[in-house]
Amino acid sequence: MSDLPFTLDQLRILKAIAAEGSFKRAADSLYVSQPAVSLQVQNLERQLDVPLFDRGGRRAQLTEAGYLLLSYGEKILTLCQETCRAIEDLQNLQGGTLIIGASQTTGTYLLPRMIGQFRQRYPDVAVQLHVHSTRRTSWSVANGQIDLAIVGGEVPAELQESLEVVPYAEDELALILPVAHPFAKNGTVQKDDLYKLQFITLDSQSTIRKVIDAVLTRSGIDTRRLKIEMELNSIEAIKNAVQAGLGAAFVSVSAIEKELQMGILYRAQTDDVVVKRMLSVIYNPNRYRSKAAEAFSREVLPLFATLGLDKRLTNPPTPTLDTEIEITSPNSTAG
Repeated sequence: MSDLPFTLDQLRILKAIAAEGSFKRAADSLYVSQPAVSLQVQNLERQLDVPLFDRGGRRAQLTEAGYLLLSYGEKILTLCQETCRAIEDLQNLQGGTLIIGASQTTGTYLLPRMIGQFRQRYPDVAVQLHVHSTRRTSWSVANGQIDLAIVGGEVPAELQESLEVVPYAEDELALILPVAHPFAKNGTVQKDDLYKLQFITLDSQSTIRKVIDAVLTRSGIDTRRLKIEMELNSIEAIKNAVQAGLGAAFVSVSAIEKELQMGILYRAQTDDVVVKRMLSVIYNPNRYRSKAAEAFSREVLPLFATLGLDKRLTNPPTPTLDTEIEITSPNSTAG
């Protein structure tokens, strides 16, 4: 073939149909008419001389040739995006986009403060924050959809060789109690006292729950003996439940700064038990790293290497309205 038998627009349409499951929803997502989408697909199939969709079912189902074209098409579109961003970088951070990923806890409580610092320095750079599970975030970095990410969970084993995983900071998980709880008057909670508490936790499949259970086990605590009062699907729900006197919980210290300052939660110290996990920054060394990503890594990440809990960051700047934030539903696995 002397000429390419497809255009970038046709690849975008193919990707949209595969994602949406129908020609109509794909057309809506691309803000074009359904006949226009159908015509582009017909032209693409004629140019390639293969059917790309099995039109026998109610949902637009790709054929084997369709899946093959989609897999290469996504790579082509990603490279096109990287090309555009590399050209934007020639303006020396007077524009362009920084795309950051994060797992649930870091994305909710830590990254907004980091983005605030970055936006103060580079107000002309648009920032997108994508908050998903550690696994999904890792794959987005691997696929070039995200510049860098900060995660608290385990990077999938199949990606560890292709990604650069850099230990970043220790995230301490604090034991919190209602301020009126009897143990709040003692200052310190003994190991055996943990078995007397009623705990509020994330569900058993969440990353943080697994980390807490592993650390407690290493500290000689039998997690099977802990009384689980209820399982909730978000850190905010857990904090509210503890504040309401429904039980105790382990949560990241970055998630409770405001509540501790206001005096509406009590952080208890536990003898001989320190629950910590390592946060990591992940990059794809084989992808183009924008100047914005380099500036964020060089100038902002070091400021928060201790999770920004020092006094100078007690009231950090928040992102401006130009920052785009995408967060998954509360049912997503926390990390």
